[in-house]
Amino acid sequence: MPVPLSRDLVVDTARAQLERDGSAELSLRAVARELGVTAPALYAYVADKNELLAAVAAGHFERLIERFEAVEETDPIQRVREVSRAYVDHALASPALFRLLFNYPPTEAGEVEAFPPAARAFEVASRAMAAARDAGLLRPIEVDRACTVMWAATHGVAEILLMGFGFDRAAADDLIETTIDTVLAGLLADPS
Repeated sequence: MPVPLSRDLVVDTARAQLERDGSAELSLRAVARELGVTAPALYAYVADKNELLAAVAAGHFERLIERFEAVEETDPIQRVREVSRAYVDHALASPALFRLLFNYPPTEAGEVEAFPPAARAFEVASRAMAAARDAGLLRPIEVDRACTVMWAATHGVAEILLMGFGFDRAAADDLIETTIDTVLAGLLADPS
């Protein structure tokens, strides 16, 4: 007996296809085929492929937020390190979904509105940097700017590691930690 269709089932099926086949292969027809229905049956749950992709991205942002919130470190600087590391680990755990996230901006960009799940992820990550600033551990800098600098650096590391240049685990860990420490050194009130 087939499983009844639902929005969650449609989104979960699309997420699995993206992870397995990449975004170029995703279509409503492919999702419908996997579910054993026709593509028009999916329109009761999603308006189009764009809405489906946004739903998949929203779920992946939620998992990123869970990673951020799972960091329990009480030292503010170590918390920034751990949240930054969680970002890279999230990217490495699911490359296809990680790349999907960057179709959805965390803040307003010109004519493009912020994607609420992305904005929430950025806000949750920003709490670590705000705690470090509020503790007087960062030089005078806006929290959003400091977070954007760290995001740019950790995103770059994630992309490099996803390119598959043959980093073993130790070399990858060293690259991640060195990048985070280098950015933090530039943000700290007292780099010593």
